[in-house]
Amino acid sequence: MAAALDPRTGLPVVAMVGGGQLARMTHQAAIALGQSLRVLSAGPDESAALAAADVRIGAHDDLAALRDLADGATVVTFDHEHVPTEHLRDLVAAGTRVAPGPEALVHAQDKLVLRRALAEAGEPQPAWAEVRSAEDVSAFADAHGWPVVLKTPRGGYDGKGVFVVPDTAAAAELVERHGTLLAEQRVAMVRELSAQVARSPFGQVAVWPVVETVQRDGVCAEVVAPAPGLSDELATAAQELAVRIADRLGVVGMLAVELFRTADGILVNELAMRPHNSGHWTIEGAVTSQFEQHLRAVLDYPLGSTAMTAPVAVMANVLGGAAAAEDWAGPGLDERIHHLMAHWPDVKLHWYGKGQRPGRKLGHVTALGKDPAAVRARAVAAARYLADGVVDPAFAFPTEH
Repeated sequence: MAAALDPRTGLPVVAMVGGGQLARMTHQAAIALGQSLRVLSAGPDESAALAAADVRIGAHDDLAALRDLADGATVVTFDHEHVPTEHLRDLVAAGTRVAPGPEALVHAQDKLVLRRALAEAGEPQPAWAEVRSAEDVSAFADAHGWPVVLKTPRGGYDGKGVFVVPDTAAAAELVERHGTLLAEQRVAMVRELSAQVARSPFGQVAVWPVVETVQRDGVCAEVVAPAPGLSDELATAAQELAVRIADRLGVVGMLAVELFRTADGILVNELAMRPHNSGHWTIEGAVTSQFEQHLRAVLDYPLGSTAMTAPVAVMANVLGGAAAAEDWAGPGLDERIHHLMAHWPDVKLHWYGKGQRPGRKLGHVTALGKDPAAVRARAVAAARYLADGVVDPAFAFPTEH
């Protein structure tokens, strides 16, 4: 059956479930490629809904809304993993091309499914167990020590659904509240890394340099590309691990493999089968961004170059801070953006158009250069100014006397 195309352009219609910032930035990439991006958004004021021309309002767990989204689309893909697996199987049975398919995506949706698959493949990961009672958690702790990391198998993101418990009493409360949980050994990690790979339906792959991710309160705050001080041997091992996982699971599109770097090597933490926060730097920092590459992969176009455009790229998230508070009396958003451009003219801003509230991902900035410390300082200072209205003294304009 011939692929559905937009009759106005003769080019594909990509339908994306989710109206967040990932869909918004995918829309930007689609414009350059001439493709039409259709978005399923929970409301008209979501990030992508404010920018895209073809917006369907509906819930990601509403099968009727998903069918409407898929009608006439070349392929259905995602800006989050929370679509019920059975709904995706229904779309596939009806002839819709879904990328990644439900049998692959379930490994990013369900952490227990992922852990079993990695164990079967012999890939490195923390010690883990499926637990249904406080006694199960206690037995796991007897083998691997307290504290224990407990995770809800489905639905967690940005630190949500992840709990570090010190004892059996705390574990009992969580098991009673959530039922079956994933227990993991708390890893003594050196830092966190991310390896991203794009894979086409017929197995072409492209990988970017491995990056370091800096988390605060379970939320990604900074990404440094390439990961400073990472040996070529370990970087290659991480990239090869990402490719093996993508091939084994049959991923189509983007795959981010979040990793723990330990004293002994690397361990797989979690997967994301979509564009990912750890790849936002690729918009300015790579020849082909993760967003364009995701489109190319799900449409089975040849993949683009992943070479970096500068020796170092640093992305810093703008997380809602003092300026997002209801009683903020400092400069407004537009004024802060003016000042950001004056203080850091080389820093690139991506603002998501979301309502401001403390802790929320409101946008990101990216800086490029040669010296990792200097590039990181510029990116972090620019992001902090947007979040808190505070100019780092190192970047303050000289005052006249």
